[in-house]
Amino acid sequence: MTEKEIVNDLSWKIGGEAGMGILNAGMMFAKIAMRGGLFSIAHAIYPSLIRGGHNHLDVRVNSEKIYSHRKEVNVLVALNKETFDVHKEKLTGGAGVIYDHDEYPIQESELPKKDIQLIPIPLLKLSNQFGGRIMRNTVAIGATIALVDYDLTLFNDILQQTFAKKGEKVVQDNIGAAKAGYDFVKSTLRHSFKYTLKKEHQKNFMLISGNEAISLGAVRAGAKFIAAYPMTPASSIMMTLAKWAQQYGIVVKQTEDEIAAMNMVVGANFAGVRALTATSGGGFSLMVEAFGLAAITEVPLVVVEAQRPGPATGMATQSGQGDLHFVLHAAPDDFPRIVIAPGDIIECYQEAIRAFNLAEKYQLPVVLLTDKYLGESYWSIEEFDTGKVKIDRGKLLTDEQAEQQQNYLRYKLTSDGVSPRAIPGQKNCMHTASSYEHNEEGHEDELEEVRIAMAEKRYKRFEATQKEFSDPELVGDKGAEVTIIGWGSTKSGILEAMKSLKRDKIKVNYLQIKYLSPFPTKKVAEIIKKSKKTALVENNQSGQLGALIKMHTGLSLDHTILKFDGRPFFPHEIYDEIKKIVKR
Repeated sequence: MTEKEIVNDLSWKIGGEAGMGILNAGMMFAKIAMRGGLFSIAHAIYPSLIRGGHNHLDVRVNSEKIYSHRKEVNVLVALNKETFDVHKEKLTGGAGVIYDHDEYPIQESELPKKDIQLIPIPLLKLSNQFGGRIMRNTVAIGATIALVDYDLTLFNDILQQTFAKKGEKVVQDNIGAAKAGYDFVKSTLRHSFKYTLKKEHQKNFMLISGNEAISLGAVRAGAKFIAAYPMTPASSIMMTLAKWAQQYGIVVKQTEDEIAAMNMVVGANFAGVRALTATSGGGFSLMVEAFGLAAITEVPLVVVEAQRPGPATGMATQSGQGDLHFVLHAAPDDFPRIVIAPGDIIECYQEAIRAFNLAEKYQLPVVLLTDKYLGESYWSIEEFDTGKVKIDRGKLLTDEQAEQQQNYLRYKLTSDGVSPRAIPGQKNCMHTASSYEHNEEGHEDELEEVRIAMAEKRYKRFEATQKEFSDPELVGDKGAEVTIIGWGSTKSGILEAMKSLKRDKIKVNYLQIKYLSPFPTKKVAEIIKKSKKTALVENNQSGQLGALIKMHTGLSLDHTILKFDGRPFFPHEIYDEIKKIVKR
């Protein structure tokens, strides 16, 4: 190993047009790294086009736990010239570019740095030997494995598993294409390559996205119905549950629009079925009236709102955090709702389960607020611990309890604001549930005292929910020079930036606010008051969490680090801004 060689710290990017199989290629490379005992993250950026437009996917690999992708690229697989032109400035010293010289020549004069290696490979010519143009990705990954001196058998195993259902010929064609790319690089590489991968002790990892983790949480929580209209970046939740529907007895309904989806889910929950819907901001806009219907009828409800930049259609396949205030105030008038913003894959799984329990226990809407980056990126993590999961259905009456009811009041005024809940068909529990303000029986009633009693009843439940949530805790150094505050998917970039800041001996800590409604006012205020300097990190233009903090605590934060270009934070962007704050 040369002195300059960098082992098990690699950023790999593949790019081309939509329709070239960029996502599949990236996922396979991430799995190859994971199978060798390495941590990997895969993150794709693509336009809202079926074919054409520029697609690219990043895979970051490391022997230590990593939280985020990064901007710098060590190996670029350019399936067309546009990919090189768009991303060449991200290439690091000693990086390599895999490309097809026959199809789109790249000159050394075009390189941004002198020590970048051009690795010309006849991708199309080699792929034509094993089934045609569609095999270029496989050839390119084989070439990458040779370039970084990794184990080709790991790729062969993944190809076998991926294409087994398509027959042995397809499997062997892919294995042959991978070997052709591998052999070509091994036989023609003129200089040793700076970045290498070496297998480590294999870990019990799985590669999973935030949306898949939410889907698993829903299954584990006992969800049996999802109604949704496809809307990026939430669509894969419905698709994942559809894939598992037969195995777990789940009914999946793709509705004609989001209005129908929300009404169906409210109806399913009213009937006693744990159900959810998943959408993005534009779809949730259409769901708002039925969202209020769930609130006034006290029907449990779970909604996944996966954010993307707006307004209107906005940037359909990009990421942002601009829906926080919208979700907190959606639907007319005041009524309580729980809003949870998971920050990583494990939290997506755990909070999905919690959402269903809380929705039934307190008979109100619960929103899981995610975004495209968290929902559609893939992280290698240890398998979830499912042994401690408990299901809490709150005051849902059993048939035996229902038979003992006399003069059943669905909206009975209780000390905790939660009434005994019956479902249609249960004996002795006939009641009315409508969109009108109502009395304890459920009948329309607009008397002042009834209105006040029911409005206070709804908020009494909300006060009770606060005991369900632990206070947010500071992560990082005591006596930090800067306290970083964020929510949702910014967690990944913040934690990765903190690793670099620690190496520079800059003391920082991090406050993640996961539970946004009810808001942890007392604890957040206490931490801000004790902090030397505070810095808000958000993927929106106005600093919505900062405004929420000010509303609840009366306190303003010292600095804001905002990004609203539709892309998640790179760790270096947070790192650079924190260093500036410290110098001030």
